[in-house]
Amino acid sequence: MAIPVFENGTTEYTLEQEITTAVSQRFVRDNHLKVVDEKSANCVVRGKVTQYKNAVFGFTDAARAQEYRITIGVQVTFKDLVKNRELWTDEIVRTVNYYTVDVPGQKARDPLDARKEAVDKIADEILSRSVEGW
Repeated sequence: MAIPVFENGTTEYTLEQEITTAVSQRFVRDNHLKVVDEKSANCVVRGKVTQYKNAVFGFTDAARAQEYRITIGVQVTFKDLVKNRELWTDEIVRTVNYYTVDVPGQKARDPLDARKEAVDKIADEILSRSVEGW
């Protein structure tokens, strides 16, 4: 299976590389399908990052932002190269909420940690749907 670098339709620098790397790592770890170059592959995962938002989600009583939501959307196609047909195609959107200050039950988090968590959720979904359909 091949995983070319995803396209990036957002202004978020390196997001396409982060997602491509996460997806590749999932397939390598899972070991159902061996990751190879596209010329040798039986199937391919192609993707394009379609959205990235990091928006205020909640405020304190003093109307100061304390909770944010990161949203990442990726258009993905999984194609069987031997039979030349798409096995699945979909837009996968995942969100992660995080707090910038400690609140009861939640520690403050860095936006990059939340972004990584959203990327990991997308990679897990791509792996799950691809292995199930193969």
